[in-house]
Amino acid sequence: MKKLIPWWIKIIIKIVLSRLPIGYELWQRLGLFRHGYMDQASYVLNVFNKHVAKAGLEGKLRGKTILELGPGDSIATALVAASHGANTILIDAGSFASSNVEGYRKLVEKLKEKGLNPPDISAAETIEEIVAVCGARYLTQGLASFESIETGTVDLLFSQAVLEHIRKHEFLKTMQECLRVLCQEGIASHRVDLKDHLGGALNNLRFSEYIWESEFFVRSGFYTNRIRFTEMIGLFENTKFIVEVCDVTRWENLPIKRQLLSDDFIYLSDDDLKVSGFDILLHKHS
Repeated sequence: MKKLIPWWIKIIIKIVLSRLPIGYELWQRLGLFRHGYMDQASYVLNVFNKHVAKAGLEGKLRGKTILELGPGDSIATALVAASHGANTILIDAGSFASSNVEGYRKLVEKLKEKGLNPPDISAAETIEEIVAVCGARYLTQGLASFESIETGTVDLLFSQAVLEHIRKHEFLKTMQECLRVLCQEGIASHRVDLKDHLGGALNNLRFSEYIWESEFFVRSGFYTNRIRFTEMIGLFENTKFIVEVCDVTRWENLPIKRQLLSDDFIYLSDDDLKVSGFDILLHKHS
């Protein structure tokens, strides 16, 4: 049903709904303004295992420190990491994690079924208590959260469809902070989704920079920074990361007529515009 709603109507609906005096938790329960799917056990495990495998850390997590950038609707990564003997830092732009303790207890049972040894959260009544039991940290001040993390203390940093949501003017600084907190042998693993978040095309590229980056649009629930593939790779390199592109997904044909693009994007090649997402590993120079 959602796919039948035109992108421009979705924008109008989200602008209106985002102005209503309703807390995020209610929108979350209604399935609106979700920050990912990390509150779903099978999705959490799949994402965690995928990034660990890409980083070559399977069976090597004990004593490691893992930083998840943008955990969204759940602190579940803290439980999964603790089950492997690892410590976790979760950084987000707000306190979006579900407070449904029962959901985390179900995840613990699933982890036990897989032969893991998750922490005992049976006495926990809040997510703050769960975080404490896991020996984790849940930081919700966005870029400013990095200030409390010591240099060179993170072994694995990962994100799943998050980098595209970082404010454009904060992107380079965020990458610099990611580089700083990684230890010398540390690895960053990211999945980046370059589709618009209005229906899976490129309708977000219709708008000028002035309109799209305005506070009005940014706070309306559909913001992405619109940094395209080639530009984002360049930003990683400017940060002094060693860049390893693992996988690139592309549209066969452009999902938007070129003449409908804003002047800010009309100069981009078809090859660049056709990239809908990619997986990447980032390493520090020796």
